[in-house]
Amino acid sequence: WYRGQPAWSHGYPVAEKNLVQIMNEISYLGANTDGFNSVRFDDPELYRYPIAYVIEPDWWAITEAESKGLRDYMLKGGFVIVDDFKTAEWRGGRGWEQFAENFARVKPDAKFIDLDIKHQLFNQFFEILSLDMFPQAYNAGQPIFRAGVEDNDVRKRMQVFIAYNTDISQFWEWSGRGFRPIADTNEAYKLGVNAIIYGLTH
Repeated sequence: WYRGQPAWSHGYPVAEKNLVQIMNEISYLGANTDGFNSVRFDDPELYRYPIAYVIEPDWWAITEAESKGLRDYMLKGGFVIVDDFKTAEWRGGRGWEQFAENFARVKPDAKFIDLDIKHQLFNQFFEILSLDMFPQAYNAGQPIFRAGVEDNDVRKRMQVFIAYNTDISQFWEWSGRGFRPIADTNEAYKLGVNAIIYGLTH
């Protein structure tokens, strides 16, 4: 895809580095900003990290080994953030259907819940006041925020946070270039920070 590289590589590692720098500025996280690791879900190295970030899942084709690796990772307490995928009309991808089919190989009984502003993730560190037309980098329509929770029980821990029909990381990537309004970029950073804090504390 992108210059012969994986679809997710267009923003890597600028988006991640910018978000982690923000995290280090507002918290005592002390995260490494010198390098970012890209690992497959079937790589045991994954278990070293409490949070996994998945981007462009509408081009995803997960293997059986990766399915098991991701399932085991979440069961051991890993938290997964999924971002940057569009509706089926966008660029010929299959949108939500592609993601859901692949995730069914990870957790065949998985049910996803739509999140609203009352969910604790949106007030985990920063208070996000509205999800109504959350800032879009270039998508059209309403972003959709969903979750997969442990045992499909909404009272239990969120295992996967999904930002669908949006690309939050685009704001992180572009934040030093002036491509988008500062207020919108700040909202995207707030969401990223909240997701990381949630993942580290649940």
